[in-house]
Amino acid sequence: MSNHKAYEGLKVLDLTQGIAGPYATMLLAAHGADVLKLEPVEGDWGRVLGRSINRESVNYLANNWGKRSIALDLKSEAGLAVARRLADQCDIMLESFRPGVIDRLGLSYKAVSSTNPKIVYASISGFGQSGPQSRRPATDNLIQAYSGFMTMAKQDDGRPHRLLMPVVDVLTGLYANQAIGAAVLRQIRFGEGACLDINMVQAAAAYQSAKIMEWVETGGKSPPLYVPSGMYETADGFIVINGMRASHFASVCKALDCPDLAADPRWPTPNHRLDYLDEINAVLRVEFRKHPSEQILGRLAADGVMAERVRNYGEWLDEPHVQDTGACDWVETAAFGRLPVARVPGVQPTRWSPSEGLPPPMVGEHSRAVLQRLGYDDDWIAAQIAAGAIAETVRAA
Repeated sequence: MSNHKAYEGLKVLDLTQGIAGPYATMLLAAHGADVLKLEPVEGDWGRVLGRSINRESVNYLANNWGKRSIALDLKSEAGLAVARRLADQCDIMLESFRPGVIDRLGLSYKAVSSTNPKIVYASISGFGQSGPQSRRPATDNLIQAYSGFMTMAKQDDGRPHRLLMPVVDVLTGLYANQAIGAAVLRQIRFGEGACLDINMVQAAAAYQSAKIMEWVETGGKSPPLYVPSGMYETADGFIVINGMRASHFASVCKALDCPDLAADPRWPTPNHRLDYLDEINAVLRVEFRKHPSEQILGRLAADGVMAERVRNYGEWLDEPHVQDTGACDWVETAAFGRLPVARVPGVQPTRWSPSEGLPPPMVGEHSRAVLQRLGYDDDWIAAQIAAGAIAETVRAA
């Protein structure tokens, strides 16, 4: 069996920072692409996202495996000239500047495609390349608020809820990756380039498509898919119930020793239960707190009701199934010691893991090697480093 990866031989020039763009290009690297991270001389701002040590953070490490780094000051004549040469030689280019900035640098799709017509070019932004909000800065939590995501993820008391992870950033990276994959196929089959506008607002909307439709159809009163469902507090933790079959409601009530609730004439069918969600949950929440999680889970499993205990990440890492399937790859990092990195699903035919490829690069770790390959001599490189147009970091042996 061949061990070739799908994107082997493809050159990617990655001018993105933060999470969304770097996540997309990390996935390209996982499938074999040669990803060159072009970052400012001070480094990608994702390097200091959260607690950082020596210009590295876990958010940076998680999204930059498998890449090389060149650090250039694009405001300098030398740095910009190098960037333009790299753009002429790549198959795929991504940027995440605020709309308008890349045009001023002379690295827009129009400029780059004039000399590299087959390029697949993706611009990643908060609000897109056009429209009245296009030049607004954006972060994951702002887009969670703007897109309705926080309302969809509301708490039991009806208050909007922010997910404490960059879910829209990651979704944007995933959508960017799939769009680039389709564009690369078109590039190979038809010799055509592409200009992709990938933005966080549209990614959030695409992800929530059914909920947006449901909001309109119900006049903003979206019901759950079925009752009972969701998270309930037990005597010693929390569990999640998926009572999708008509018989599951009776099974849940039996497991909680409250069979009369299932026999209430107000809700004889699943559709009736949707109308009485608050009344049913008021009783269920009291009853769940009387029982330990494992007892309820055992009873529900015996009756074929899907349910699961809510775990933290440490408990998940300790799960035999997670360990048995190699769901995480443990790697040594210079800044933070040994860390788990979730494997990328569906990367075939070879399972990619961080330990098998390049570690997340230090700022400009590969600047000198890249410039030498472009034909620049050591004196020129040294002069530009001294002038601040180029930065490099030498990894300790």
